[in-house]
Order: sequence, then structure tokens, then C-alpha cells
Amino acid sequence: MRQNYTQLYAHCVWATWERMPLIVPDLQMPIYRAITAECRKLGCDALAIGGISDHIHLLISFPPSLAISSLMKQIKGSSSHLVTHQLNPGEFFKWQGGYSAFTLSSKDLDAIKAYIKNQASHHRKKQVVPDWELL
Repeated sequence: MRQNYTQLYAHCVWATWERMPLIVPDLQMPIYRAITAECRKLGCDALAIGGISDHIHLLISFPPSLAISSLMKQIKGSSSHLVTHQLNPGEFFKWQGGYSAFTLSSKDLDAIKAYIKNQASHHRKKQVVPDWELL
């Protein structure tokens, strides 16, 4: 094989500061768009994004040259900056310092996408996957 071939996927989850309900409906889509744009800049594909008022799930494919820690630092930093400087200046908004990240196989993509896209329903019905909600 003359060139590298990788198929790397991660399911990332992170929360707002002290799980405060800071992702109000007016902020949700702009934050998701900013995260998607930052992923693109870093050479990743955002395959699914979703969440509720206190946390976000992101499914990405990423290149082997990018560490998950660097990706998360950039995504959280750029989205927080967007909220505090453009969307809601003067209002409190902050992410928790940590995050969770899970690698997965391509055969699991559809199930993870469905879980992420239906976050509100899963939480409302209390049908969450505990390991994926740990923060």
C-alpha cells in the first residue's frame, strides 16, 4: 500500500460548567454550526452532533495526525468564544474542563448517530446509555 488508509471514529461528550442549563434553544444551532466548522478546519468530519441544555455529544471521523485532546481543546475553546463574544456577550457561559471520548468501529456508526440525534428524547424518557453520559 503506497498511502495510508485510516478509518478513525470517536464519540465525544462534554458538559457545561457544573452541568448548568446554558445551551438555551437560541444558542444550540449556532454552537453546533461553530463546532462543525471547527471540525472541518481541523480535518475532521462531524458525522452527528446533538445534546441537551447541559451537554453535547459529537461523533467525528478524524485523521491520525490529530490528537483527541487537541481537537477537544479547539472545539470547546472556539465555541465558548463564539458564545461569550458574539452570541451572548456579558452572559455567563463556560464548558467544564473535562470531556469523554470513545473510539468505535464503523459498524457502530448508525447506532451512535441515532443516539446522538435523539438526545432530547433519550433524556426525557430516561433511556440513556450510562457509559456515554459520564462526564
